[in-house]
Amino acid sequence: MRPARRERRLQSNRAVTPPYAGGEPACVHLGVGVVETAMEYAFLGRPGSGAVLRLDYRAFAYAGKFVVGTAGKAVLRAPDGSPAAPEWSPDRPLPPTVDERDFDDDVIAAVSFSPDRTDPDCCRLRYVTVHAARRGEGLGPRLLDRTVARLADDGYERVRIAVNNPFAYAALYKCGFAYTGDQTGLAELELERPADAPADFSDPVVRYRAGLRAFLDADRDLDPEERRFVAERLDSGPADSTADSRSREP
Repeated sequence: MRPARRERRLQSNRAVTPPYAGGEPACVHLGVGVVETAMEYAFLGRPGSGAVLRLDYRAFAYAGKFVVGTAGKAVLRAPDGSPAAPEWSPDRPLPPTVDERDFDDDVIAAVSFSPDRTDPDCCRLRYVTVHAARRGEGLGPRLLDRTVARLADDGYERVRIAVNNPFAYAALYKCGFAYTGDQTGLAELELERPADAPADFSDPVVRYRAGLRAFLDADRDLDPEERRFVAERLDSGPADSTADSRSREP
């Protein structure tokens, strides 16, 4: 990222948390090895603030969704503006009309969010994405933990998210979310948690397995790895679920 662009972002109206403030080290063990690159959590703006991110679509899923300024946004990023994955090489070149220097290349993971359209006390996590070279490190759950805590401070009572694959489903259980039993019109499973505490349903194991079975029972085109992932976890409870190096976003 160009220094001038970094300077403008640092001067923007948003709250920044220093690198894992509160006693957490900059180099953190996340269950799948050690993240050796220091990083910081940055809350870029609330919904309606106009915060935008220009992510390289070759590295981030849903990159185009983060250019829209209506949703709030938060990120994990390199604190000094250095590239999130300096050794990463894209699988294809950019078109001549796109300048690579315009990308926010210090971003490691990003989330967008906005209030539920029918429930103003509930905030929905709309999109979660992690740099292709940094997936499998547990960074999605870490980003969501910090963001949900901030949403609680902002007065939201509940946080919801819809997922379309079992890897994200298991990862969200690690963040205190639980399956509600609802599905969206896009056949995504709805998960929810209180903003200020993990979900506390009376039937956590039954609920967890019901969500996994929903991936098998619905008319979904699961690949062999997804089916194997679900089958391995149908006999376990949420406390035993692990988002390992095969995990997809978040």
